[in-house]
Amino acid sequence: MTVARCTPPLSGRARAHRRVAAGTLAGLLVAALLAGDVPDPRRTADASPSGAGGDPAPRPGAATASPPVPPTPIPVPRPPDTLPVIDYRPAPGGFPRDPDPMSTVRLGEGLRPVRRVAVYDAPGGHPRAYLTPTISGVEVTVPVVDRRSGWVAVLLPSANRTIGWVPPGPWTTVVLRDLVVVDRVARRLHWYRDDRRVASWPVSVGTRSTPTPLGRTFVLGRSAPPSRVYADTEVFALGAVPEDPDALPTGLRGAHIGLHAWYRDADLGRSNSNGCIRITRSAQRRLLAELEPGTELLVLDRFTAPQRLPGPPAPDRSSDRPEPR
Repeated sequence: MTVARCTPPLSGRARAHRRVAAGTLAGLLVAALLAGDVPDPRRTADASPSGAGGDPAPRPGAATASPPVPPTPIPVPRPPDTLPVIDYRPAPGGFPRDPDPMSTVRLGEGLRPVRRVAVYDAPGGHPRAYLTPTISGVEVTVPVVDRRSGWVAVLLPSANRTIGWVPPGPWTTVVLRDLVVVDRVARRLHWYRDDRRVASWPVSVGTRSTPTPLGRTFVLGRSAPPSRVYADTEVFALGAVPEDPDALPTGLRGAHIGLHAWYRDADLGRSNSNGCIRITRSAQRRLLAELEPGTELLVLDRFTAPQRLPGPPAPDRSSDRPEPR
């Protein structure tokens, strides 16, 4: 993207983000899914004849517990080499919509491709595009929104309120501790860590003709545009793109939505941007020091900003099958 009020193309400098290697590779808490019948206390209290060894003899016709049956693996259709690659341009079509784009439950897990992976429109469905480990030199982390038989659904970059399904394969996961919520009506940004509110600042959002897109997106990367209007700070490029690119000035066609500082604080607290989220220089610097790639950013029209939000459920990997490397 160019520098006129929205986020410029990502640059290789973004790879210097000093906290990616240290902060996000924390261990995940895995919830083990145990299956089995719970004894009925009325049944176990009944007097019954004893079998060998004094154990109660089974009653004729009594049901016995069955071992848990693992889910049937979902086949992975072979993707053709001719699929498009998701990059900084608008993502290819054919993907499903985000099933819960306004949810305030933090997406606490991110997927990082180790090698090129195919993205499908459903588990076992049609492959639509490839997702690579980097976009414009920036390491890619996409939030996980769902799991099914080893497949994971992720928010897609370069698209709004859109997900894609990734089969078991060459990717890893990281913990995502933060959530940023932007209230378009109140024009305030709220930062949560581990579901507790840390800070809140006034922001500017898009105009009626160039609105800041609603729904959940994420921090794709960061860049350092050579422009004074960004208050000499780096810019967060988000996964979201303008709702109507044709409404933007010609120089901003192909832009991504960004979160960035603004050179004049008096302009904040209004709906006056081309869709980007403008914030004070001091707030942007703090967020640059704290937020990881893949951090979810949620845009709502109204948000009560409670001190604490409901946390995400522990990821269920009971049906995951590791893919040979």
